[in-house]
Amino acid sequence: MATKIVEEFKRIYGSSEGVRLFYSPGRVNLIGEHTDYNGGYVFPCALDFGTFMAIRMRDDGKVRLSSLNFDLKVEVNINDLVYDRKDDWANYTKGVLKVLQDEGYKLKGFEALYEGNIPNGAGLSSSASIELVTGVAMNEILNLGIERVELVKLCQKAENNFVGVNCGIMDQFAVGMGKADYAIFLKCDTIDYKYVPFKLDGYKIVISNTNKRRGLQDSKYNERRSQCEMALNYLKKELNVDNLGQVTSEEFDRYKYLIPDDVLVKRARHVVKEDERVLYAVEALKNNDIKTFGKLMVESHNSLRDDYEVTGKELDTLVDEALKLDYVLGSRMTGAGFGGCTVSLVKEEFVQDFIDTVTKGYRERIGYEPSMYVTGVGDGAKEIKIK
Repeated sequence: MATKIVEEFKRIYGSSEGVRLFYSPGRVNLIGEHTDYNGGYVFPCALDFGTFMAIRMRDDGKVRLSSLNFDLKVEVNINDLVYDRKDDWANYTKGVLKVLQDEGYKLKGFEALYEGNIPNGAGLSSSASIELVTGVAMNEILNLGIERVELVKLCQKAENNFVGVNCGIMDQFAVGMGKADYAIFLKCDTIDYKYVPFKLDGYKIVISNTNKRRGLQDSKYNERRSQCEMALNYLKKELNVDNLGQVTSEEFDRYKYLIPDDVLVKRARHVVKEDERVLYAVEALKNNDIKTFGKLMVESHNSLRDDYEVTGKELDTLVDEALKLDYVLGSRMTGAGFGGCTVSLVKEEFVQDFIDTVTKGYRERIGYEPSMYVTGVGDGAKEIKIK
């Protein structure tokens, strides 16, 4: 892909002299869903596919953006960066540039070509991947000296404030901080994190995309956030906490009577119990107990289906079909839900059988096919030397 994108850069922009190449992965969250904006624990890893960006600086303040994935080409001035719906994916790039400028960093114009193999709209963080590849490129080329965790926060700010998606820190963190063969155990309110070895001896991560399109802005994501805040306010009558991520399972069971609405009880229960599952999952991996890890993934899905109600028939069907197979250790929805993807741990020698069997079952029940991606755990955003 690296050689191809440089050749295409030359075709689009006239020459490839002075071009530098950057890469940023997609991410999948292994367990710990809808806990991030509640200040809880998440456990994502970077994937071994993502977004490439070939870039060359300019002196005239123009920013020219194109992609091999979309026909849209965008040209703006570096000092005139505003959100424009018709600019679609390029708003993620513009958002990062605008946030960097607002923080006082001096930027220059450039021309860039993006190419990614993260399915768009699948919930694998194609947006965070574009943001981080742009941020890392600016940081490296212009020697801005921004620490990586700080850059991650700035990219999240771009998505929150410029694009208008109220996401937590997890996506940008996993994409920016990923490390091959490790998952990231992250506490979202304090940004405390640890790398945990995630060596899948004899197993592969298979991501199954429902192919049901959804946009975070259009989904019930913001509704779930406000439900959690409402539940938290009731619990605060007795508990001195800032977010649901600080509420223990015992405390929740003791004080849930304070929440007068059954729906709000379910939403809060998912968050509190899911947090606990992440802790158990990390412990299981430390003991090389991948079977328990798989069971916790299934419990997580059931909670997202029954208590948080963010799955829907497409995601439930994929998990259901996967769990019929005895070589599958665990399967669950991943991402915001309402479409998007599942993540399954599948015995390596049965990966093709898994793809064929689950695809057939899904097609028969839903009416069209899912897409399947077999992946390992990859590195975070970085520069790639052009050979």
